[in-house]
Amino acid sequence: MKIALGPLQYYWPRDTVIGFYDAIAAAPVNIVYLGETVCSRRHEVRLADWLDIAARLDAAGKEVVLSTQVLIESGSDLTTLRKITGNGRFSIEANDMGAVHCVENKVPFIAGPHLNIYSAPTLALMAGLGAKRWVMPLEMARAGLAQMQQDRPAGLETEVFAYGRMPLAFSARCFTARYRNLPKDDCQFSCVDYPDGLLMQTREKQAFLILNGIQTQSALVYNLVNEVGAMRELGVDVVRISPQAQHTAEIVELMHAVLTGRIAAPDAFRQMQPLMPDGACNGFWHGKPGLEKMVA
Repeated sequence: MKIALGPLQYYWPRDTVIGFYDAIAAAPVNIVYLGETVCSRRHEVRLADWLDIAARLDAAGKEVVLSTQVLIESGSDLTTLRKITGNGRFSIEANDMGAVHCVENKVPFIAGPHLNIYSAPTLALMAGLGAKRWVMPLEMARAGLAQMQQDRPAGLETEVFAYGRMPLAFSARCFTARYRNLPKDDCQFSCVDYPDGLLMQTREKQAFLILNGIQTQSALVYNLVNEVGAMRELGVDVVRISPQAQHTAEIVELMHAVLTGRIAAPDAFRQMQPLMPDGACNGFWHGKPGLEKMVA
């Protein structure tokens, strides 16, 4: 199986982003997804910068994919989408049907997790439009994936989100701005102060959700390193790791060690625990509520 680094979900300063991907160039990652998928107001890294980063990673031997924004809200968002899908060099991860329309039967693309592909006919439709890989929806259980794998069109790769805080929902409202009593159009780019998102707790002070601009994430970290063997049996081709503010490279190294048989998955899981921004969960994989942690 290959390792993919998913698109950066947070708003980091430009120099931080560039330094992060310079380090990733030397990491055992096969595929790197780049681009702003959450909010078009995030302006520290622009499309030209993403393309420069992409060129450097490509030169380092990585497969580079440009990810599109999940929620298109304006004409300028649409203009940017067309520039990304028409870049002429790098593959595209389509995260809404507008992006699919831009690339269908023109270039091979990756059907992102936000397309919510839950049935074999939908998967066949995407393959017919030119998808070369699809990313399993985060809420799908192992049993559902097993059925999808049986009916998977020939030549289509499967990718599973295997590590990171889960992107659960997107809204037209900016929750980080609202937390600071700011309107969305004058958010003062508040997200940049929360490199791993803004924690939302229950009244009992338990970690519940992460507010990340217009995106809502799980506070717990989805971690399927103990399920690598099961994914291999199901014929999964790629495992995705989502970037975090600290220790991403170490997480990648541990996942790579498991995939290559240099370390047992339970040992890797134990070593990952102090590197995670919060506790682990894996409920969705087992058909349970997502915040539960089940024994493999």
